[in-house]
Amino acid sequence: MKSTMGLVFAYQNDEQMKALTQKRALSSIPFGGRYRVVDFALSNLVNSGITKVGIITRDNYQSLMDHLGSGKEWDLSRKNGGMYLLPPFSQPGFSGSNVYRGKMEALLNAANFIRKSDSENVILASADCIFNMNFQDVVNFHEEKDADITVVYHQTELEEKDNGETGTVYTLDEDGRIVDVAINPSPALMKGKVNLGISQIVIGRGLLETLISECASHNMYSLHRDVLQRRVHDLKIYGYEYTGYCAKIDSVASYFDANMDLLSADIRQALFYQDRQIFTKIRDESPAIYREGCEVKNSLVADGCIIEGTVENSVIFRGVRVRKGAVIRNSIVMQDCEIQSGSQLEYSIIDKDVVIRENRKLFGYKMYPMVLAKGSVV
Repeated sequence: MKSTMGLVFAYQNDEQMKALTQKRALSSIPFGGRYRVVDFALSNLVNSGITKVGIITRDNYQSLMDHLGSGKEWDLSRKNGGMYLLPPFSQPGFSGSNVYRGKMEALLNAANFIRKSDSENVILASADCIFNMNFQDVVNFHEEKDADITVVYHQTELEEKDNGETGTVYTLDEDGRIVDVAINPSPALMKGKVNLGISQIVIGRGLLETLISECASHNMYSLHRDVLQRRVHDLKIYGYEYTGYCAKIDSVASYFDANMDLLSADIRQALFYQDRQIFTKIRDESPAIYREGCEVKNSLVADGCIIEGTVENSVIFRGVRVRKGAVIRNSIVMQDCEIQSGSQLEYSIIDKDVVIRENRKLFGYKMYPMVLAKGSVV
């Protein structure tokens, strides 16, 4: 799709994930044993034939830059097109702050990048969703409907998060045109299945430039409130339904659940085992070693691990050492951790480079997993 470029919002509201985002952006949180959350948005764009992608960052993006590098793993290290990192910088439209308040201010920051592109359409993708889709289908739908904006959504039961937010809900007519946009509505007022947006949008480049300019001149900064909701009757905004597996990472609980979902063979098949591969940074490791006497059940264990103890219903990242007598159940253990003898973990998320000393017991709950910060020693 040479006529389409991608812009990835590699930052999200991470207030509910501070334990995991103290030293990194939400998009660079490790996921699924060997990936990062941003890998899914990037891979979806690349697998759809998009070869020019801008990565919009805001803060805490050193880890993200280390992971992305030159974009080689995604075939985005190119002379023409390729991957562009777009860090924030201060300008008059930013209300005296280096950090933009919403996506329209973030796009103002990338206005020159957008203007210099010769693409007809722009895909605005948020790097906080775990899914695998072909954007070519969305662009075709967008052009067939002669839409101004096309929003990707999926039908789901509406649930209120700990922060009181539920997301953006769309009401569509029979033709698929969006006629109402509700932001964080009360679940009590929205019965049954609802059309919940997953922050993937197709828009014409010329219209996008116009909207960026209008929002900047009126001190408006929210893509959903100031564009989609405010202009729903002025613009032809259509909804494209995505019916595959999708998990939105917006809290510690949702991150935990999305990782646990990977223990289902059907979900792994939907995400990874099809013609659209999920790419990530290569890290050469030897295969996992399972010592005599260990016990591993229903778990994902990445390469480079040494397992001597018990692992059940868990996701174990690269380079983890589980000593003899250690027990890990219903937990996530990230890269290069060491769980020493006699220790027990249940419903826990252990960040990178953590050492759990002998005979320690750490227990959380399914809805409120215990989180240990990167580099901790317990």
